[in-house]
Amino acid sequence: MLTRKSKYGLKALLFLAREHQRGPILASEVAASEGIPEKFLQGILLDLRRRGIVRSRRGQGGGYQLARDPAGINFGEVLRVLDGPLALTPCVSETAYHRCDECADEHLCGIRLVMKDVRDETARILEGASLAGVNRAVEAGAGRALRSPGGSRPAKRRPPVRAASPQRRNR
Repeated sequence: MLTRKSKYGLKALLFLAREHQRGPILASEVAASEGIPEKFLQGILLDLRRRGIVRSRRGQGGGYQLARDPAGINFGEVLRVLDGPLALTPCVSETAYHRCDECADEHLCGIRLVMKDVRDETARILEGASLAGVNRAVEAGAGRALRSPGGSRPAKRRPPVRAASPQRRNR
């Protein structure tokens, strides 16, 4: 489930991406515009600044802005910064791998096989959703028709793998 921290972080970043040419924007303006509690947003922006996604400037004309082009910041990167690994189990995480204690042989674990596919598809979708691309899709009213940075649509969902019945296997 998407945490409130990540949802607010993504909303703030999408706002900063829409206003990218404007320069630094006060956290209070972002909070008011996006309906985010300002104190909570300050902590989120601090995490994002530490990881190089936003930068800040103090004083007159100060505020927050994206540290990179909006097309180069994707949802997967942001979620990893704010909530940690995308994987549902640690044994398939690419950024925080940890062997499951209860698993005798992780290469033969059916749960791991499925969770790896879930992690791969989740990462593919989230890493293909840049701030710039999502804002373009929203402006176009495209909703689910998000495109990856390369301009192509994500691959269609694969049908589930089903075991063949005993009669069909012998044919």
